[in-house]
Amino acid sequence: MSSLVSVVIPLYESERFIEETLRSVLAQTHENLEVLVVDDGSPDASATICESLGDARIRVFRQDNRGSCRSRNLAISRASGDFVALLDHDDLWRPEKLERHLEHLQRSPDVGVSFGPSAFIDESGEPVGLFQVPRLERIDARTILCRNPIGNGSVPVIRREVFEAIRFRAERDGESETMFFDDECMGWEDVECWLRIALTTDWRFEGISDCLTLYRLSPTGFSGDPEWKQQCFERGLRKLATYAPDLVRRHGAAARAYHLRYLARRKIMSRNAGSTVRFAHRAVRSWPRLLLEEPRRTLTTLGAAYLQRLLPRTLYGGLESLAIGRAGRTLARRVEQ
Repeated sequence: MSSLVSVVIPLYESERFIEETLRSVLAQTHENLEVLVVDDGSPDASATICESLGDARIRVFRQDNRGSCRSRNLAISRASGDFVALLDHDDLWRPEKLERHLEHLQRSPDVGVSFGPSAFIDESGEPVGLFQVPRLERIDARTILCRNPIGNGSVPVIRREVFEAIRFRAERDGESETMFFDDECMGWEDVECWLRIALTTDWRFEGISDCLTLYRLSPTGFSGDPEWKQQCFERGLRKLATYAPDLVRRHGAAARAYHLRYLARRKIMSRNAGSTVRFAHRAVRSWPRLLLEEPRRTLTTLGAAYLQRLLPRTLYGGLESLAIGRAGRTLARRVEQ
């Protein structure tokens, strides 16, 4: 499939990883692409690194610091491709990433958003043995609200028509801007965008089983500030209630519980025992049915939180390594099937 793909990458303090990220794009087996990089007022040499690669397919735009939402919006509004692929500045793609998603979209003309599993890597780019393996089919608004199968911002490949269907105008800094991602939902803007697509268009979400995205874990990322992330969720939920009140009324508590449990699991990885237990408790209190809907994952999260608090660090670390190894092997088999 020879269609042009527009790869959208926001930049801010990205000089440590951006060259490796860009090289993973330029190494794609599908070569008909453009890379739209938006320097969001970054104080470092990120944009200079992009330009130094000397590839004509890379286009660098500069703006004052306005946030990743408006960076994405600017790039999408300037994109020429029939498809838009999102990529964060520190994540990586396997070489077949775009080719496989375009094949999927070509086979399925009613699918507007193609996605798939991700493998986690550490700051050095080494695999940590964990994966995001989402539901790939039968994706409705409740699934997106509660579980966000897209997973992260480096996964989806999206038809340009999908973005055209949800675009709107809003006044920012005294000027009217074209918006695709809503910056009033910063921190939850991806989920809000997927929900708008699901609720206001006929385009379907569907995944492929190939694990083609490498998602980098960072101790300085949002996992270090779960309270801020939860505030973003609550703000996004309030915005969602303005145009989908029934969805929020029926499934808001469940969505909150899933989100709190997700934050608890992320905090387990950061070894913050106190906040891990607190977030796990909040998840169950928010929606007790979580214990019935997904008992194993919920009880595992609670158990890990308590063990992390009670056991010596070295003993807990050993048990965690064994558990991660076993879980990683199980998920890897699912990805390979």
